[in-house]
Amino acid sequence: MLFGIKCTRKDIRKIMKLIITTIIIMFFTPCTVWAKDNLMQFDIVKPPVCLNNKGETVQYLNNLSQKAAFSAGMAKRNKKGFPIVYRFSYEKSPKAMQKFIDLHECAHHQTGDVDRPLPPQNSPLQMMNESIADCIATLRIRDEGENGEAIILDALLELKKTMRSLGFPDSSFNSRKSNISNCLKKDVSAQTFIYDVLQHRQLN
Repeated sequence: MLFGIKCTRKDIRKIMKLIITTIIIMFFTPCTVWAKDNLMQFDIVKPPVCLNNKGETVQYLNNLSQKAAFSAGMAKRNKKGFPIVYRFSYEKSPKAMQKFIDLHECAHHQTGDVDRPLPPQNSPLQMMNESIADCIATLRIRDEGENGEAIILDALLELKKTMRSLGFPDSSFNSRKSNISNCLKKDVSAQTFIYDVLQHRQLN
């Protein structure tokens, strides 16, 4: 029996072959599409200054991988307890995307996310944390250099490409884009925004 249905061995072999073929299509195709768009190699940008909510300097570590399909970042403490942003395969993304990832991950340190209990995957709390990190990254790019708005627009283009390649629906990107666009218009600095978040979380 398979899933409560009586089947012969021949039927089971056919069903398993179909399942395996489907899995290959689901997981192989997105990686292939993204790889085609990332044959170019980019220079890795200098990381921004980042201090966490406790005043500790956050270190950035580059991890190059030929197997990785796209750039990514991760904010956490290492085994020695030092705050770190791990930069994965940054050479596969343009400057704007690298900058946005750096500041987004830095924001997780600035708001104390790294030292708080990890919320369940895709929970409202996790989504809120990610939206806050996006907002802080947006405000810093807008205020800390020239052509901030143009850099954000370039980052959004890369973000859309990445999310599509990972199989996210356009609605997920549009929601994130809306948040970033609203943050771009905020009449507040990143420093003030971070202060308000910490005050709300009683981490000041």
